[in-house]
Amino acid sequence: MTLPAPYDAWFPDSPIDGTYGYDRDGLLAVPPAAEPEGFADLWRSWHAAARAVPADVVAEPLGRQGAHDVSVVTFTADGGLRLRAWLALPVDAPVRVGIVHGHGYGGREAPSFERVPRDAAVIFPVARGLGALNAGLGAPDVSSAHVLAGIERVETYVLGRCAVDLWHAATALQEALAGVAGVPAGLPLYYVGTSFGGGVGALAVPWDDRFVGATLEVPSFGQYDERLAVPCTGSGEAQRAHVAAHPEARDVLALTDASVAATYLRVPTRVECALWDTHVPPPGQFGVAAGVRVAELAGAGAELELAMHAAGHAEYPGQAREMAAAFAATREHVARSVSRVDG
Repeated sequence: MTLPAPYDAWFPDSPIDGTYGYDRDGLLAVPPAAEPEGFADLWRSWHAAARAVPADVVAEPLGRQGAHDVSVVTFTADGGLRLRAWLALPVDAPVRVGIVHGHGYGGREAPSFERVPRDAAVIFPVARGLGALNAGLGAPDVSSAHVLAGIERVETYVLGRCAVDLWHAATALQEALAGVAGVPAGLPLYYVGTSFGGGVGALAVPWDDRFVGATLEVPSFGQYDERLAVPCTGSGEAQRAHVAAHPEARDVLALTDASVAATYLRVPTRVECALWDTHVPPPGQFGVAAGVRVAELAGAGAELELAMHAAGHAEYPGQAREMAAAFAATREHVARSVSRVDG
């Protein structure tokens, strides 16, 4: 296999061409997937049910980490599952924004603050079944099994459940802040998510008016027409094999397509897409960005800020510089999103 430059030098042993034959213009032309019947009604009904459930937060303080005091919190999530997360409160700045900070399919081993402003209170939810806090709880802890859990019905499919869990995490953050002096009622929330977290964030944010903005980095689970058509080294390969054996599962995936959900966004959204990625094929990522663009053109408040990384889910020359710029851009996007509401 001949790889295009510079990827032939960067990834000479790659079993897959992570461009999938797309150049930049081709990726920008990828549309969101077609919306299946009942999509919006389904998600709105799930959101209404989730908002009625108290989080019943229990906190265990851990100590200071950088500019934040960190605790482990346990809260009630979808189906009554008690999930754990990290909660971080700023030490030397008044709380101006709350951030729900998702993670990739590797789970999360500890909080990470690169994209977090000093004046943000943050909850770092760990998806059911994953990471240091919730391994095996409510779902398998291996990504290839996790991504297929409950796929027999959309009501039980793990991606939908994980998106619903993000609403419960937002409620947990609000409950935890309710007793903190100086935190205003109705504190605006912002979402940050990478890969797995970018995909489930795209599914969750459009329906919840507590969020005023989002950053979705190399988002997964978008544009299944593209995603299921090509091999990859990530969780999509398990989905592709499953749908080949069980074609009816395609209907479930259609109702949990991040690119379709993105068309319902109503807030400024930064999407960071990779031009090369064997783990989450780029056309799926750009499909999510295209969904945000559709929402922007609808005039309901969405604004697309699109950034492009040279590669995703891999180490490459210039990556540290590129990611430092992306981290700073998210912090600036948080500030602008909050300022838009305050103004």
